[in-house]
Amino acid sequence: MFKIMKTRRKIYRVENIFSHQMIVMFALILSSSLWAQVQFDAKVSKTKLALNERLRIDFVMNADGDNFRQPTFDGFQVIYGPSQQVSQSWVNGKSSFNKIYSYVLLPTREGKISIKQASIEIEGTVYKTSPVEITITPAVQQPRDPNDHSVTKEDAIHLEAEISKSNPYINEPITVVYKLYVSYDVNVNQWRPLDNPKYNNFWSQNIDIKNLVVEECNYKGERYRCVVLRRTVLYPQKEGKLEIEGLTLDIDLQLPTQRRDFFGRPIMTNDSKRVATGSKFIQVKPLPENGKPEDFSGAVGSFDFQVMPSKNYLKYGESLELMMSISGAGNLKLIDFPKPVVPSAFEMYDPVKKEEVNTTLNGMKGKISSSYTLIPQFKGNYVINPISFSYFDLKTNRYKTLQSAPIEIEVLDGPTATSAQSDAINTVEKQKVAVQSQFKFIHLKTSLSEINKKSFLGATEFYLLMFLPLLIIPIVIILKNKKDAIAGDLEGQKRKLNSKLAKKFLSEAKSQLTNKESFYVALEKSLHNFLKFKLKIETSEFQKDTIKNLLIERKAQSETVLNFIKLLENCEMARYGLSSTVAISDDYDKAVEIISGLEKQLK
Repeated sequence: MFKIMKTRRKIYRVENIFSHQMIVMFALILSSSLWAQVQFDAKVSKTKLALNERLRIDFVMNADGDNFRQPTFDGFQVIYGPSQQVSQSWVNGKSSFNKIYSYVLLPTREGKISIKQASIEIEGTVYKTSPVEITITPAVQQPRDPNDHSVTKEDAIHLEAEISKSNPYINEPITVVYKLYVSYDVNVNQWRPLDNPKYNNFWSQNIDIKNLVVEECNYKGERYRCVVLRRTVLYPQKEGKLEIEGLTLDIDLQLPTQRRDFFGRPIMTNDSKRVATGSKFIQVKPLPENGKPEDFSGAVGSFDFQVMPSKNYLKYGESLELMMSISGAGNLKLIDFPKPVVPSAFEMYDPVKKEEVNTTLNGMKGKISSSYTLIPQFKGNYVINPISFSYFDLKTNRYKTLQSAPIEIEVLDGPTATSAQSDAINTVEKQKVAVQSQFKFIHLKTSLSEINKKSFLGATEFYLLMFLPLLIIPIVIILKNKKDAIAGDLEGQKRKLNSKLAKKFLSEAKSQLTNKESFYVALEKSLHNFLKFKLKIETSEFQKDTIKNLLIERKAQSETVLNFIKLLENCEMARYGLSSTVAISDDYDKAVEIISGLEKQLK
């Protein structure tokens, strides 16, 4: 009995040991299978960053692979990479492997940008990462980072937007001056504007800077070189807190290194930096309601108002010009003229407006005028009542009203209006009177006299009319053949039409060939107008990537598209750099060729 129980215990122990071994083996197999699972991921340093901030992206895998393919990085500029890191370790008998491809990227536009998939081939299988969506916000001013390896570069260049007034009235001019401050330790080769402020809720005008002047300035207590890149006059059109978008530049520069040459001078190295002013905010005050005239239409500044007729005496059928003018300093281009009220005996036509306005750092100055043509319908003496014009004076912060004197007009002749007509004349009746009376000078009775009869047969006119058709026939045949030849040359007609269209868009640029900055401003405007005409897009969509994609979608050739984008970049660079007359002429010829090509290629 005892032996049987002992035997059973041994069997139980053997079975127990066997079950434990099975569990351990199963666990090892499971852990081995989990460990063998391949992982390939895209990891970013942040998912939201400003236009002038950098993004780091790592493509991480836990197994070695081949044929790594990076994304296209549309919407980003690759600043650094790819750099490769490989690490392998053994911990408690377990092996771990890690391989990373790293990039540093700089965004080129605002909005949401998707970084597409990267791929790698591991043991014959292709693995792909998931797309990563990045949100790009407007550029911001970056604080100094003492741990940044480029701290010298960050301290050497600064871009500032100086605003003349932070609390203006509606339609009171303010000035934004963009200054670039450069340390004496670095050299700037060139700069390129990345995005331009849109000035929403402002009327804006840039003041041309023909020659960039480098001056010595003080920036936060230190000596710098500074240059004014842009001056813009703004007229706020809305009260409350308004945003002035920032300006962003990409700058190529040379930085000193720790090494020195034979003469002890520091050896320079090429580098680049993106600088931005960041958004600025102003608080716009509404115009006071107290004392506001009923006829106030938004004029703000200091003005003089005049109303003058071209003549005070005229005959029936003649016309006179009633000219109103506003001169002075203020928002002249935004002013609406008061409409004159004239006697019903006058036909009044739509006005002809004229502007003679210059925009300086202090705002708009000059004169605007509006001229009405008046034609009398009846004889008599008439009076044009005084016309008033109201504006808000920034010097006194009060409203002022200017009023013209009454204007007396005498029509010397013509039909006389009856008392009923004077009281109840309307547009239809005026038109009838005009039709009935304005042709009275035409004589309706004609006296005829006999002419001397002469034989036509045998006269010079007879032979001329007889042989003239024979002479015309060969001319008609030659012209017809030439017309048919031109009509058959479809390719030549297209080239001629395309060239004519290109020169139409570039006519303004051609007139500025001797003025570098005006030429490139006009050339860039011509290219934009051409795109608006062909692609039906708005100014807000003028991003290089957007333009490139739209042109390719419309079946434009890749080479022509690249040349077009390159020409746009030339315009941006040339406005701030030195260009010879030969280069300007070459760029004009390229523009004609490119626009002609796109006109032929676009579907």
